[in-house]
Amino acid sequence: MDTVVIGEVLALLMFFGIIGVLLLGYPVAFALAGTSLFFGMIGWSLGAFDPSNLSGIAQRYTGLMVNEVLVAVPLFIFMGVMLERSGIAEKLLVTMGRLFGTLRGGLGLSVVLVGALLAASTGIVGATVVTMGLLSLPAMLRAGYNPKMATGVICASGTLGQIIPPSTVLIFMGDMLAGINAQVQMAKGNFAPTPVSVGDLFAGAFIPGLVLVGLYMGWVAFKAITDPSSCPALEVTSEQRRQLLRDVLVSLLPPMILIVAVLGSILGGIATPTESASVGAVGAILLTALRSRLRLRLMQEVMLSTATITCMIFVIILGASVFSVVFRMMGGDNLVEEFLHGLPGGVVGAVLFVMLLMFVLGFILDTFEIIFIVIPITAPILLAMDVSPVWLGVMVGLNLQTSFLTPPFGFSLFYLRGVAPPQVSTGQIYRGVIPFVALQVSAMAMLLAFPQLATWLPGVVFG
Repeated sequence: MDTVVIGEVLALLMFFGIIGVLLLGYPVAFALAGTSLFFGMIGWSLGAFDPSNLSGIAQRYTGLMVNEVLVAVPLFIFMGVMLERSGIAEKLLVTMGRLFGTLRGGLGLSVVLVGALLAASTGIVGATVVTMGLLSLPAMLRAGYNPKMATGVICASGTLGQIIPPSTVLIFMGDMLAGINAQVQMAKGNFAPTPVSVGDLFAGAFIPGLVLVGLYMGWVAFKAITDPSSCPALEVTSEQRRQLLRDVLVSLLPPMILIVAVLGSILGGIATPTESASVGAVGAILLTALRSRLRLRLMQEVMLSTATITCMIFVIILGASVFSVVFRMMGGDNLVEEFLHGLPGGVVGAVLFVMLLMFVLGFILDTFEIIFIVIPITAPILLAMDVSPVWLGVMVGLNLQTSFLTPPFGFSLFYLRGVAPPQVSTGQIYRGVIPFVALQVSAMAMLLAFPQLATWLPGVVFG
């Protein structure tokens, strides 16, 4: 058999082999690197892989460590963890509940709004879902909310951190797509391509993120009108009403100023994402200090949590780099290119297949695992078909956000199940997210039909 064919077959088997190893429960980074090296050795013995190709791995690792854009990742994570551990997020949630709770569906609307605000300040899905599950779910159940309605809106709102800037997923995708787009354009003879930045992706995701928030709020309002018993109003005491203005000024205004400073500096072209991330980290420390909660122990906990999350992400990248090199050098990229070009529907058919593949992988793999495996393989082919890199990045972000909600393995469902009271069943959580999954798919369909939702604002802001 031809060594080219052998390499392509091994590359395909390696892709499914990695998924199988991950399903067995092995650590992601070691599964990616170990399985790739195993198939690389098989390819070497059959003459389909040259191990000298692995010599470039060290240079890749060095490039990651000196990449200034990726410095924003631990800074944004620090900002989010600090706001969550200091109790600022908790106070924000309570205040919003009092502000809108007197309306039918008001608690649900407040959960969506707080989810959007936490997404714009933390970008950490797990922390947001757990926080809102611990604080909002008991209050919603006490107010008489249908458990399906309550759990659905909490799970969905908690995932907004995937798409609303400053999402760590968007930072990595922006950095990856920038490099891939430059390579693709140079291969096509364009030696002065328009650069793609993380700021472009942040701006591109801003309007789709707001559209998604609007869809969530529209569904809550619809249920409040058509099924008032599923989301009744909250009773607020006269004492709470008197303190409401003060609570809004103290609890809502400072985080809003921080969010505007961080996102406004990026979208206004004043600062890069890395620079704005440092502003956000310092701002989170100052807000905590103003609330008299800044203690040495708190700082230690926040820094340890930040280091743990950051290391987890970057170790996955290192493992994915080995996979990317072995897959490409055994001819896997040629196999994928031929397959995507052969699909009916041209560019649309290729995009829909990649989106479907990511959606299915979302049932079993984490977000970072998916983007580090699938994006390096498929993005070069899609960008060579003249797909907008900004639109593609936002579309992938929406898709991966949907995977957080999809039963039976959606991570957001597991997060909420871990903190939900015993009277709320797993079946109720699963049924509760189904309308929001439909809203996610609707948002993706809108973005597919109207790419300007993602491409207009970056063009206006960055020219």
